[in-house]
Formats: sequence, structure tokens, C-alpha cells
Amino acid sequence: MKVLQSICYLLPFVVLSCDSKYTETIHKATVEVSFTESANAQPLDGRLILIFADSNESEPRFQVSEGLKAQPVFGLNVDGLKPNNKVRFDETVFGFPYESLQQIKPGEYFVQAVLHVYETFNLSTGHTVKLPMDNGEGQHWNTSPGNLYSTPVKVKVTQKGFETVNVVLDQVIPEIAPPEDTEWVKHIKMKSDLLSKFWGRDMYLGAHVLLPKGFNEHPEAKYPLMIFHGHFPDDFGGFRTTPPDPNLKPDYSARFGVEGYNIMQQQEAYDFYKRWNEPDFPRFLIIEIQHPTPYYDDSYAVNSASQGPYGDAITYELIPYIEKLFRGQGEGWSRFLYGGSTGGWEALAVQVKYPDEYNGCFAACPDPIDFRAYCLNNIYEDKNAYYVESQHKTLEVPGHRDYLGNVSATVKDFNHLELVLGDKSRSGGQYDIWEATYSPQGEDGYPVRLWDKYTGDINHEVAKFWKENYDLRHILTRDWDKLGEKLKGKIHIYCGDMDNYYLNNAVYLMEDFLENTTEPYYDGEVDYGDRAEHCWNGDQENPNYISRLRYNSMYVPKIMKRILESAPEGADLTSWRYK
Repeated sequence: MKVLQSICYLLPFVVLSCDSKYTETIHKATVEVSFTESANAQPLDGRLILIFADSNESEPRFQVSEGLKAQPVFGLNVDGLKPNNKVRFDETVFGFPYESLQQIKPGEYFVQAVLHVYETFNLSTGHTVKLPMDNGEGQHWNTSPGNLYSTPVKVKVTQKGFETVNVVLDQVIPEIAPPEDTEWVKHIKMKSDLLSKFWGRDMYLGAHVLLPKGFNEHPEAKYPLMIFHGHFPDDFGGFRTTPPDPNLKPDYSARFGVEGYNIMQQQEAYDFYKRWNEPDFPRFLIIEIQHPTPYYDDSYAVNSASQGPYGDAITYELIPYIEKLFRGQGEGWSRFLYGGSTGGWEALAVQVKYPDEYNGCFAACPDPIDFRAYCLNNIYEDKNAYYVESQHKTLEVPGHRDYLGNVSATVKDFNHLELVLGDKSRSGGQYDIWEATYSPQGEDGYPVRLWDKYTGDINHEVAKFWKENYDLRHILTRDWDKLGEKLKGKIHIYCGDMDNYYLNNAVYLMEDFLENTTEPYYDGEVDYGDRAEHCWNGDQENPNYISRLRYNSMYVPKIMKRILESAPEGADLTSWRYK
């Protein structure tokens, strides 16, 4: 077994897992899945996902994860699958954390299947691809309207396995009602000509717009704009016009270890509403934008080979459209970017790629901004993403930790789960969207893999493409002579030094460049939270579970200071500064 452990990860496919704890159970196991005409009468393309869950405390489709609570899940593609035709899951279908159905441990399981439906896109590049269209849910396979799913059935696995199980998809995830406008929050949706041309069909961008106090009473006012980047928002978050619900049952946040976190969230949202109405609080427009793609819950707000010109569409179509509707200033000095995690990377990337169109970014816990620290991988020097190179032993690269350093998942775990949920970068997962954004487009129309999704072997030619186009530290180093004056005073980066995904490592490398080599000096800010986990955003006074709820109010004073220091002569600094 020790010999097997050292070599099996190099094979293109093996029935036995590399992990010895999963190699003991070898038995008969088959599941057949079909869907009814009542669910959908048409042939369907998509990814068929089969889940085995230990409990029925929630449906199995909501229990899939890469961490220590991971449940067995298996996936395969279907093309033109007709109603009542059966698809067979057997020992050859790849799974996680067991690579084969034959390896599932004996016990009782609740089994459910979901069909993540794909649509066909005829791209302007000449390629035809099949991908899942977002249907208002933010690109989640287990909640996407139109996807088919089954009622969970109980299955007993013995040492001999189990008899063939028939699973029938007879239910359809319903449509999602769009949020309604209120006095304070408006919702807009616009067709993007740029994106529609690329995707070969109508494509839309959206936003939730928070209006300032006195918007209707001051028609002469034109407002600065704050753009909150991040994952797909179903409505404007963190703003509530009433106190916390007195009948709300307190919940427990396992992530933060605090009781009643739901009540805290409502209180913080109400506190921000009260601040928003204070006489001395600046009057801004704040927007949270919706730009889901067929690959993820948002586009990463930049142009890319496989996703199209989302950077241009947001900057040159969506932002001016919103400013025209809601009386924005409409000039670069009056626009500001901020966000955390995905939104942190987007805020910095958009500022770098459109330096004249925005006047500052506040990037909290950003996704890797230097690919020498692509989490714990150096994509330029490492040969393999899953294993640390060594002559005589194998060590898996960690992918997730807590603030004490306890590891709950590896890079391999994340990627093998994604490989189950969708091939060709179609899982909707984190590593796949980085690939869909940063990689060149392959001959088949899908993103070229940075590394072999099964073995982890890195393609360094693809890494070179990433470096020149999306490695933000490299781009700034390469182009500082052109960008330096335009970005002076605009870059602010914050990260916990125990970020769950090791994102602080890339921030250290960026800080070294900004603080020690920039000429002209970047004149911004890089700060760290002691023992702070993911989503730390620069608040040194409060615990992370509170500060992460205060993005809007935290950055407003800094933005106001930046405006007063940098607005060009003749800029309107009065019409929007009423009490």
C-alpha cells in the first residue's frame, strides 16, 4: 500500500484512491438515474450529480463540501438525455472524497441526484460550448431554477455493497422572484451589447442601488459612486430600516463561534441605516452589481478569453447607465471600488486595468494578487499543485485552515470536488472560475487548464499567460512607469495574517513591491489583522465577525478624504453635501 500511495496520483484514472483510508471497501455498487416527462419533456444536456449523505437533516444536495464534513458525491455529463432513459453510475464514475462508488464505507445513506442543465452558446470566437446559464440564483447547481432533482431515498451499504438503486428526477427547482424596489433600494437590469455579441445571445448586467438621504428632495444634486464588488448579491445587503426582529430565534455561527449572529447581522444593518441618515454622513450612491456568467456567480469584472469583455461592459456600459439614471457625477474622480475576497481582487484589478476611470480601491482579503503565492502554490516554479516536491515522501498542499492553523481541506480536495461537479471548468467552483477568467481559450472553446485537474501537474505555458494578463503584482511591476502617477493614493489592501486560504502570502509580496520599490511612491495603505481569518477588512478595533458587516460605513470616511484631496479643479463638491 505504501508503494501505491506514492505512485497512484500520477495515473490518469485508478479505481483505488490514493488515500489508504478509502481503499478498504471494494464491493458491488450501481445507481441508475432518469427523469420524468412531467419534470421536463425535452432532451437535456448537463451534469448529473449523485450525492450520498450520512443524514437527512437537510437534503443531500445541500451537504456537498470539500471539508471535513464532505459527503460522497459523483458526477458525469449527459448529452441529449431523454425522459425515462436511464444513466448508470458504476465504479468507473469519478467521485469525491471516494473516487469510486465501490469504496463507499458500509452504512445507511440518503441518496439524491440533481441534473445541472446546460445550454448551448455559439460564441463570437467561432466556438460552440455547453454551459449552465445563471437563472437568478448566482450560479449554484443545487438551487438553480430549472434544474431537476429527486426525492432522497435511503440506501444501506453493506460489505458486499448494495443492489442497483433507481433514482428518479421528478422535481424542478422553481423560479426565483426578483427583489422589489423600496424607498431606498432600486434594482436595475440592462442588456449589454458587448456581452451579447460575445455570447451569441442576449446577456444582462444588473445592480442594486442604495439611494442617499434626500435623493428626491435635492434634484440638483449629483452624487459620487461607491461600487461594492463581491459574489452575486440577491439584494442590497447590510441595510435594514427596522430594528432586529424581536421574534427571531438566535442562531449559532460555527465559523465565528458566537451565539445569535443572525441578530447581530440585523442590528448592524439597522445601525448602518441610522448612520446613512445622520446629518454629517456623506451623500453617495452605493451599488452592488450582478454580473454572473455561465462559469460562476460573477465575472471577476475583467475582460477574459472565455468569458468575454466583462471589464469593459461594467465600466463603459453598466456604470454610466446607473450614473445617468440616478444622477451620478459620471467622472473618474467620483468613483470608488471596494470589496472582500473575490470582491477584493476585483476592486484592485479594476483599478489597475482602468486607472483613469476610478479614484481609489479598498481591497480586503483579495484573491491571489501575486501568482507566486497562488494560495500555497507558486504556479511559475512548482511542478505540481497538489503535492510538495520531495524525493522520498509525499505531502499534500493545504487548501484551508483556521486561525490556529488547523487544516480542513487540501488543494487537491477543492479541485477533485470541482472535477466531480463539472469538467472543462464548469463546476462553478473557485479554482475553475480563476481558470475561466485567467486562462487562454482552448481549441474546444473552454478555458485551458492551468494544471491537470486529476494529477495536479502544472502547465507552465498557461502560467505565463496568467502572469502577463492577470498577475496584478507582476503587471504593476512591469507597468509602474505608466501607471504609477495614475494610481498614486488609490491602492488600499487589507488582509488577516491567518487568512483561511493563505491569501495573506500574496499580499506580503505586493506590499514589498509597493512599499519598497515604487517610484513615484504608491502613497496608499497595506494593513493586516492579527490572527484574523478570511474577510478581514482593515478594522483594528472590532472582531472580524463584526467588521465584515461594516464595509459600507468603514470606507466612506476614507473615500470622502480622498475626494477632498484629489478632486480636479472645478469638480462639484457641493451639490451632494447637504445635511
